[in-house]
Amino acid sequence: MNAKSSVQTKPQHEQLGLSDTEVVEMYKYMVLARKFDERCLLLQRAGKINFHVSGIGQETAQVAAAFALDRQHDYFLPYYRDYGFVMAVGMTLEELMLSAFAKAGDPNSGGRQMPGHFGSKRLRIVTGSSPVTTQVPHAVGFALAAKMQKKTSVSYVTFGEGSSNQGDFHEGLNFAGVQKLPVIFLCENNQYAISVPIKKQLGGRVVDRAQGYGFPGIRVDGNDALEVYRIVKEARERAVSGEGPTLIEAMMYRLSPHSTSDNDLAYRTKEEVDKNWKKDGIPKMKSYLIEHGLWSEEREEALLKDIQQQLKDALKAAEDAPYPKPEDTLLHVYASEGEV
Repeated sequence: MNAKSSVQTKPQHEQLGLSDTEVVEMYKYMVLARKFDERCLLLQRAGKINFHVSGIGQETAQVAAAFALDRQHDYFLPYYRDYGFVMAVGMTLEELMLSAFAKAGDPNSGGRQMPGHFGSKRLRIVTGSSPVTTQVPHAVGFALAAKMQKKTSVSYVTFGEGSSNQGDFHEGLNFAGVQKLPVIFLCENNQYAISVPIKKQLGGRVVDRAQGYGFPGIRVDGNDALEVYRIVKEARERAVSGEGPTLIEAMMYRLSPHSTSDNDLAYRTKEEVDKNWKKDGIPKMKSYLIEHGLWSEEREEALLKDIQQQLKDALKAAEDAPYPKPEDTLLHVYASEGEV
């Protein structure tokens, strides 16, 4: 055996600067997001909550991206499927359940907005709205402020590939490219804009649009957590060093229907969905951890039991919490005395 072959190569996560603890935490958040999502689907079908937009199949990239960012200083503009992301930056199960049940304690909107419309001043999650892609120019504005104030924070914004056809997307990317702003655009390409498949949405690739605005575009396998982490981390390093924005297209598949109001089998086949379940990034991450001696079936069983209890506690807290008062509808709409 020669000297070169006898040298053990470091595991991929160590090469990327992730500790054993961090890579295990990444996996735990992915599973937590999946189980929350599955529970919400059941709650809606049981008539406990009115509506749910699922992120099943997209958690791997969401959590990996969160770990690659500075979760103490960066600003986040997620879109409505980003449960894995908002959990990884600090939103709790109870907060998400309060939102699902439209209770007064919902930190996003006080129970006045649909679930998935995230917002938290504490976590620097910028409030989103229902029209898709409006968060893109907002993210550019936060990046411009950071540049003007000479801060090292980055703004990070996500959206689906259908959103990349909206004017807000192009205006945001153009302004960011001209001003070389510290913003990361991440397209979660889940192959469907509601019921419209990608072949009927795009004449080219989302990632190639970056070239027209003068900055790099990178396509990545959204089911590969460590590769997503690497790409987002490099994009952040570019941003804080003054090199400008990056567009990342993370390729994935929306494994669930668009929402609880959607019958996805009206426009795609069960065979297609089943085929994509085999590419799911969560089992892939689990296999990686087991391969490197960081996980086991016993730990998996304990994690699932712990998450089940967390969900039970969060559900009870949300069900017991009060609804907003009718007059709260006017809160934050009109200026109050002393605020003008």
